[in-house]
Amino acid sequence: MSDSKYFNTTKKGELAELKADLQSDKKDRKKEAVKKIIANMTVGKDVSSLFAEVINCMQTDNLELKKLVYLYLMNYAKSQPDLAILAVNTFAKDCDDPNPLIRALAVRTMGCIRVDKITEYLCEPLRKCLKDDDPYVRKTAAVCVAKLHDINAQLVEDQGFLDLLKELLSDSIPMVVANAVAALAEISETSASAAALTSLDTQTVNKLLTALNECTEWGQVFILDSLVAYQPKDDKEAQSICERVTPRLSHANAAVVLSAVKVLMKYMEMLPADGPVVTSLTKKLAPPLVTLLSAEPEIQFVALRNINLIVQKRPDILREDIKVFFVKYNDPIYVKLEKLEIMIRLANVNNIASVLAELKEYAAEVDVDFVRKAVRAIGRCAIKVESAAERCVSTLVELIQTKVTYVVQEGVVVIKDIFRKYPNQYESIISVLCENLDSLDEPEARASMIWILGEYCDRIDGVDEQLTPFVENFHDENVQVSAIGCGVWSPASASHCSCEALLKRPADTQQLVQKVLSLATQDSDNPDLRDRGYIYWRLLSTDPAAAKDVVLADKPTISEETDLLEPVLLNELICHISTLASVYHKPPSAFVEGKVPVRRITLQPRAEPTAAESTEDHGSDDEQGDATTNTMPAPLATGTDNLIGDLLSLDLNSGAGYAAAPVGGGGGSGRSAGSGLGDLDLLSGDLGGLQLGGGMIGGGMIGGGMAMGGMMQPPVMGGAPMGQPADQLLGFDSLMGGGSLMSVQRPQAATPSQPLVGFGGSSQAPGGMGNMDFFSLQSGISGGSSGNFFVSPKTEWLSAAKGKGLSVMGTFSARNGQMFVDMTLSNKALQPMNGFAIQFNKNSFGLVPGSQLQVAVLLPKQSLDVSLPLVPGGPVLKMQPVSMLQVAMKNNIDVFYFSAVIPMNVLFTLDGKMDRKVFLATWKEIPPTNEVQSTIENVSFTSDQIQQKLETNYIFTIAKRTVDNQDLLYMSLKFVNNIWVLGELKSTQNSTSVGIALKTNVLDVVPGVQEIIAAILHS
Repeated sequence: MSDSKYFNTTKKGELAELKADLQSDKKDRKKEAVKKIIANMTVGKDVSSLFAEVINCMQTDNLELKKLVYLYLMNYAKSQPDLAILAVNTFAKDCDDPNPLIRALAVRTMGCIRVDKITEYLCEPLRKCLKDDDPYVRKTAAVCVAKLHDINAQLVEDQGFLDLLKELLSDSIPMVVANAVAALAEISETSASAAALTSLDTQTVNKLLTALNECTEWGQVFILDSLVAYQPKDDKEAQSICERVTPRLSHANAAVVLSAVKVLMKYMEMLPADGPVVTSLTKKLAPPLVTLLSAEPEIQFVALRNINLIVQKRPDILREDIKVFFVKYNDPIYVKLEKLEIMIRLANVNNIASVLAELKEYAAEVDVDFVRKAVRAIGRCAIKVESAAERCVSTLVELIQTKVTYVVQEGVVVIKDIFRKYPNQYESIISVLCENLDSLDEPEARASMIWILGEYCDRIDGVDEQLTPFVENFHDENVQVSAIGCGVWSPASASHCSCEALLKRPADTQQLVQKVLSLATQDSDNPDLRDRGYIYWRLLSTDPAAAKDVVLADKPTISEETDLLEPVLLNELICHISTLASVYHKPPSAFVEGKVPVRRITLQPRAEPTAAESTEDHGSDDEQGDATTNTMPAPLATGTDNLIGDLLSLDLNSGAGYAAAPVGGGGGSGRSAGSGLGDLDLLSGDLGGLQLGGGMIGGGMIGGGMAMGGMMQPPVMGGAPMGQPADQLLGFDSLMGGGSLMSVQRPQAATPSQPLVGFGGSSQAPGGMGNMDFFSLQSGISGGSSGNFFVSPKTEWLSAAKGKGLSVMGTFSARNGQMFVDMTLSNKALQPMNGFAIQFNKNSFGLVPGSQLQVAVLLPKQSLDVSLPLVPGGPVLKMQPVSMLQVAMKNNIDVFYFSAVIPMNVLFTLDGKMDRKVFLATWKEIPPTNEVQSTIENVSFTSDQIQQKLETNYIFTIAKRTVDNQDLLYMSLKFVNNIWVLGELKSTQNSTSVGIALKTNVLDVVPGVQEIIAAILHS
């Protein structure tokens, strides 16, 4: 009788009956009960209450019953972890069973039970199975190691299972080798240590190639994929591997064929390009790829997507087989479009005639999308094959004259591109295009036609009449926005076209231009269009000559292959042929969620030896290394609706954002400064105010300008008290260097002959002071005394709740005069995090990251300490409090914002010890109203200890004296933006109170200085 009877019961009280049957001494009743339980479990009924009774049935000699019990255990072990421990002894016993099927069944079930409590108990049974005499048990155990690594990676590495797996690569049974390779490959993708430990060597590769001939088809795929990650020592080894892999090209399985193609494409890069081996392999690769196109449509599509990559890298492979890609009438549309793409890539002078004939036939098809692609393909062929351009244009004209609307519109778009590629050659067909103006209703086609009219308006009679319909419908065009959010096409094109027409034919088009620009600037609600109108209007009204140079400038010719993949991406995708990455044409990291690969495999170009190296060896294995295995770069995937994400991607994707700036630039202090972040205000908001201690940074104006109606308005100075000169508060003698608001002044480093920044006084002692020792000064102790720099404890800047699982703890420090932000990043989410980047908002001291954030992957429950150098020289904007730093941190999940207050001692410089005479003069020049006094209680240090502590934190003692049991310390410090602060510290013997008086021209920094001195003296 069929087992379907177990699914047809709805009897009440069934669980009680099943429990009684499970406790029966009769094996048949137990077996029937377990079958009913599995049937109930399959249809979704909860039978977890029978867990203990089912576990008791594990100890049986009946293989069928044992399989059913193991199936139940895999399903419910996670929900009953405490009871699942009862199965450990049975697993250990079954792993010693004389029947290899039971041993394999036990180890397979062990790998599927994802319960942390029993994982460590399964290590010994698994170790025995990896060394089992039966190959079926060994191959099953190899896969179990990969499953166990997914549950507890550290346990697998500590128990030495990776070494046992590597030993299985030398097994005499091919299917064991294949499973070991597959397990190692999966583990290496997510573990950097495992990838380093399991890297292949020459001996192992030879063993894999030996097993390749006897493996099953999927075993061959695993072995071939592993060979892609191997870097041969020399050309001879690469050639040998290619020869042994080539027979796989004739395999019946498409996956094996594509995997073999992948290996050969990888190793061909390491062989001489014009050598006989590469020539031979190029000829051998074509037939198997052509054969794949005779399979089912789905396999054809996958093959075509892979062939698309192959012909971009090596078009010679299929150069003579272009007819294979001609479309058949019964091909699905997705196959047709892929074939069309490959036809364009293979088109050349020799086959362009047959390609054009095919494309012309396709343009008469009934499928609109396919027809559009065919018409565009003709235009791309004209751009690619110059000798056939005239023939392509004639074909396009014939198609346009058919008056089919969508054919005409696509034809106009591609003809515009042809005009750009071959200017002043095919203008005779413009009259044909003008005849079809009324049939153009798509934004891209209308924009293309307007561009043609403007570009060649001096050769078209009545161009103003041709443009008039577009101007009359200007407001209607304004709402036609392309689906991908590219903005308004036609009005913007009309603005540009009308300006071109005015500059080429001013007499005929002046009124038209005025009307267009008036509509764009006064009646349009689209800010992009309005700004463009203002630009053209002002160009024409202020400097017609400059307008002519801008509008009529030579257009760059378009590339013949505008849709080719980037070389770096293409090289990576070639190493992922026969995977989803080759179908999506995206790297795995772009679409695989959860596990993040820790290495990236890509093509390595052949290293050509120099004349001096040609007589030497190729180098040791260590020098060659596994050159294809690199640390995965932080990808920067951000949402299109996130401005901060876009800016992070732009500014942090290259090292250009961290170029060194001149010392002293932007109020520098001698530390290396630099930033390529420009003056982007990422964390926009009510951040207006004054700048401190620096001039124009990165071309930004003080307080920020505001564009209103296209006109730049003067910036407003915020934050200065009434009656106090802004330049005095800012610490400048001349805020803008005497220039206009639109000029950009580069700040210079202070020199002895210039006034001290922040004081407005001379760096020399004023006349009349002579050698007068106003404070009976004694020599102070020089900077750099021993002690520990005060570092505030780390605090939580970003909680895991707000960071979607990312927690950031941090503090600031200075080491050897270099500022650092020290952070601990913790991943409290369930998925890995990668693609980290960081950027600062404009801040009072112009601080920017000194390097990129070096975090590749942050695994779940992992914490990572990161130290990021800070350098001055970036955009400056006053914050409140003045040492506030607003931070944007991005990863693959989102962009997060948080802020932190920088302790003032981190911002002090090593050159903050002022000359005694300069100290005296400066103290007198600072007005008494700028002196702030305070008291610090509970200080338990002597004056010498205080002096040592302060100098360790870059607060330097200029002089020291004792008066009436009071020790007086005269101090100076300097900020990274050249703001000076002078101080007097009074400590009374046998007293725990310390008095401090601070004088500076920039009072905003005083509260922070007072706070840090108190923190230092209490530390």
